Order: sequence, then C-alpha cells, then structure tokens
Amino acid sequence: MTAPTSLIAKELTLKLGFAIRSLSLFLAAGMLLCMLLARPVAAADSTSDEFIRGYATATLQRDFQITAESLKVQSGVIYIHGLEASDVIDDRIKTSLSTIEGVRKVVVTREGQAVAQAEPPEFTPEVNVFLPRDLLFNSLLADPRWPHFSASYQHHFNNDHLEQIGSATFGETFSIYRFGGPWGSLMETGLHAGVFSIFNLDAESHDLVNADYFVALPLSLKKNNFSAMARIFHQSSHLGDEFLLSDRTQQRINLSYEGIDTLLSYHLPFGFRLYGGGGYLFDRDPPDLKPWIAQSGLEFNSHNAWWNGALRPIAAIDVQSREESDWQADVSLRAGFQFENPDFLSRKLKLMFEYYKGRSPNGQFYIRDVEEFFGIGLHFFL
Repeated sequence: MTAPTSLIAKELTLKLGFAIRSLSLFLAAGMLLCMLLARPVAAADSTSDEFIRGYATATLQRDFQITAESLKVQSGVIYIHGLEASDVIDDRIKTSLSTIEGVRKVVVTREGQAVAQAEPPEFTPEVNVFLPRDLLFNSLLADPRWPHFSASYQHHFNNDHLEQIGSATFGETFSIYRFGGPWGSLMETGLHAGVFSIFNLDAESHDLVNADYFVALPLSLKKNNFSAMARIFHQSSHLGDEFLLSDRTQQRINLSYEGIDTLLSYHLPFGFRLYGGGGYLFDRDPPDLKPWIAQSGLEFNSHNAWWNGALRPIAAIDVQSREESDWQADVSLRAGFQFENPDFLSRKLKLMFEYYKGRSPNGQFYIRDVEEFFGIGLHFFL
C-alpha cells in the first residue's frame, strides 16, 4: 500500500507543479495583455502630455513649493509662464523637470515676457545638483540583482534541496552628483549597494541559505528619452551557517568577482521601455569563471493610473545570458501594480507576480542546472 500511495502522491505533486507553472505564465501573459488593452489607442501625444503635466505639477509643489497654474505641456515641451524666481531656481527647476520621462525641453518665461511656443532653445543644464531626489537611469524592474528593498515568496520546481523560499533584498540606488553633460544631456554619478538573501521556509528556523553582496559605482547619462549607464561593480557570495551545517550542501564555492558593464535604455511610446547591454568580469574567483555577460529587457509602465492616480499597471521581462552557461537565456518575468502618491513621486511600492527560469541568480548555486520558480513579492524602488 505504501508504494502505490507514494507514486500517487508523486504524480499529484508533479501535476500540481505543472499547473502552478502554467498558471504563472498565464497570469503574466494575461497581465501584459490587459495592460496593453487598458491603454487607449487614442493620440499618444495628448496622453503623454497629460502624464508629464501631472508629474511636473507635483514636482514643483514638492521640491519648490510652487503652484504652477500656468504650466502647459505641448508635444513633450513644458512651458511655465509668469514664474517669479531667481535665475538659480529657474535652472534648478529646469534640471529637475528635464528628468521626467518624455520631456524634450523646459521653457520658463517671466511676467511680461512673450510665450514662444515655436521651437524653444535647447536647454543645457548649468547648475550642479548634489544628492538629487530621482535617477537619470531608471531601475530595472525585472533584474534579479538590481539593488532595492523587497520581500517575496518563491516556490521552486525540480530542486532537491529547496522548495519554499523567502527572498529578502536590502539595498538602494542613490544619485550623488548631477551635472550638465555633452549635447545638452544630464549626467550623474551614483552608488548601487545591496544584499540579496534567500531563506529556506521549509526549515524549522527558516535557515539563511545564501547571501550575495553587491556594490557598484555607476555613471549615468540622460538625453530626452534616451539614457545610458556604465558602472564598475563587485559581487561576493556567502552561504548561511545553518545551511553549511546541514547535509544538503556540497563543498562551498568562494564566488567573488569584479566587473564592468554598460546598459542603454530608450523610452518608447505608450509607456514601453527597451534596454540592452553587456559586460565583462575580472578578478574572478574561481579563476576559470568565464567573463562575458549580456543583458536586455522590455518594460511597460502604464501612463494610465487607477484609483485617482494611486494604482498603475506595470510589467517587465529581463533576459540575461552568460558565457559561463554557454549563452543560455536566464529569463525573469514580473508583472503587477505600482502604488504611488503624487506627494512622494520618488518612492514607489510595487506588488508583482514573478516567474524565473535559468541558471540560479543566487551566487553559490550558479553551477546548478536550470532553476525555475514562481513567486509574489513587494518591491520598494526609488
């Protein structure tokens, strides 16, 4: 009786795993389709201008305590008329508003000046800004190793050691210094720092399994809808004590490396964003770790928000390939909703379903076969 019962239980488990995987793909695809359908096919310019105007108004109120009744947006150009402020404040306002997605130019005119809505002169930022509130290169929503704060649950398939996993990320991306770049662009230096940890929820004490430490120094550039980032980074991986003492682990791998990579990003119409790039690892441990990596992705951030602007649909896919795994694709898919408050535009809470298939993103297990999991989590991005 025991053997047939065991076989039946195993079969049910396999069927349940297949059903959950199918459901995860269905949810992600359905979520993306709903977001596309939720976006009206009406004129993209008018919706985009309304989107820009809302963010520009909230930014002026939050950062400069200015209520801009005469703020207008036309074809991605922000016009502010009758502003009573010093030249320094004018430039700071232009620098701040120029970072909003879709903004081409910012034109400020004083009382009595004519509002020329032809082709305004190109604005080249001249004011240096220390610790700006926002980022020139937006966070990558589906990148498993983008520093931010998050907590999520993951159900892993075909893993003999781990099935129910809790994932916690502690980190942030900071802008340190922003300045005017070439061709009327904005540039900034910054800091990435994060700890990516996973816990075995099946263990009695929810053992810490793996923690990856990541730090990077990025240099970013933004010009209209185009942005780019180059960075030098370090990552090291560490196993948890309880997991080391268990009989589940094999010999520990001292995984550690430095690297340099570059990413290019472009904001497309209807709230889409396309990015891609690659990098090279050096000072590698183990030394036979192959160095080349590539990354690309597509994101959707709806210009339409629900519940009086508090809820916004989002979706993203991130694909990474490594020479170490013979360029097999590691696919990370996330979709859900972004909760936001116009008074705190630089802080965004996201509830996202996630699906991952590829080599494990958790450093100590990078040599394992293909990892696959479905999860749900809360993510807090700058």
